[in-house]
Amino acid sequence: METLAPIDEPCAWYSQDIAHSHRWTRELVPEHIAEIDAVLEAVERRGIAWEAISSADFPLPGLAGLIGEIRNELEHGCGLMKLSGLPVGRYSEDQLRKLYFGLGVNIGTPVYQNRHGELMRFIRDEGADVGKQYGQIERVRMADGKPFLSSYARTLTNGALRFHTDRADVVGLLCVRQARRGGVSTICSSVTVMNEMLRRRPDLARVLFEPYYRSRHGEESETADDVYALPVFGVRDGCFTSHFSLTYIEAAQTVDGIPKLTDAQKEALDLLLVLAKELAFEMNLEPGDIQFINSHVTYHGRTPFEDDKAAGRDRLLMRLWLSMPNSRALPHDHKVLWRNVDAGAVRGGIGQVTSSHV
Repeated sequence: METLAPIDEPCAWYSQDIAHSHRWTRELVPEHIAEIDAVLEAVERRGIAWEAISSADFPLPGLAGLIGEIRNELEHGCGLMKLSGLPVGRYSEDQLRKLYFGLGVNIGTPVYQNRHGELMRFIRDEGADVGKQYGQIERVRMADGKPFLSSYARTLTNGALRFHTDRADVVGLLCVRQARRGGVSTICSSVTVMNEMLRRRPDLARVLFEPYYRSRHGEESETADDVYALPVFGVRDGCFTSHFSLTYIEAAQTVDGIPKLTDAQKEALDLLLVLAKELAFEMNLEPGDIQFINSHVTYHGRTPFEDDKAAGRDRLLMRLWLSMPNSRALPHDHKVLWRNVDAGAVRGGIGQVTSSHV
């Protein structure tokens, strides 16, 4: 493990600074939209399915400068970007899939979001039976008395989401519709969380650089018994990374034979969540906004929401997981999760059990 020291980079930001900064916001101008529409029309004439679109099928030379700025800010800047101005109301659902995927393949390489070939996920409230469809542990009950839901299932409810990271270098969320109330995106710098922990409780920061057992339940496995160990914090060549979801850690704790968390491990996780909440800011996404966040240097969450489908206010976001060509190298012990830890490698996402696309 490298020597623990605070990181003084643009990715180590505080909410009061980033909330008033324009470094992470960009706007699609009419010329951009015209180019996107022309390429979309060509793709539709050729009959290319959305999941088969490559960057060669969806050339966007007029957006090359903007895409370069997005990549650079995500990896070498503050680790987040919001791209606004896509007129989502003028497109059908299939057109939005093609358009968004076409933009995605120009920015990075989409990777799978579950073990059955899902390259794009619609994030919305799917009702009371999400646990049965996307994973739950019947023998373990949550505070409301319902079965313990996998992280995958929780995403597809209207409940709050705790601060966490996803299994990709970058997460992209296109807002198609917002809820009647709530559903606000909350984001903090995981680098600043680490820095603050080093300042306040360096002993607990050191604990988070040691392995925690996680379960692959949900996206990767039908049961909680598929467990691996991985630190929450990592540094390689001076670049930070954090992979964190309390749900996966909690699921691993239900598995026979897995060591119980020590008091120090619990206290470190508690402090991490306290700091994440303290250091976070809220990003309101409106229809046509696309949020990009670097999973290595940010945690993200969501406030609960209420839909009003009759009024057209039923929240719908389209999610891409992107492996980035300018990504950082990761610590070698992260191979258990990322498979390839080299800088710029295609990595992340979920290993496949079938070759079908959803």
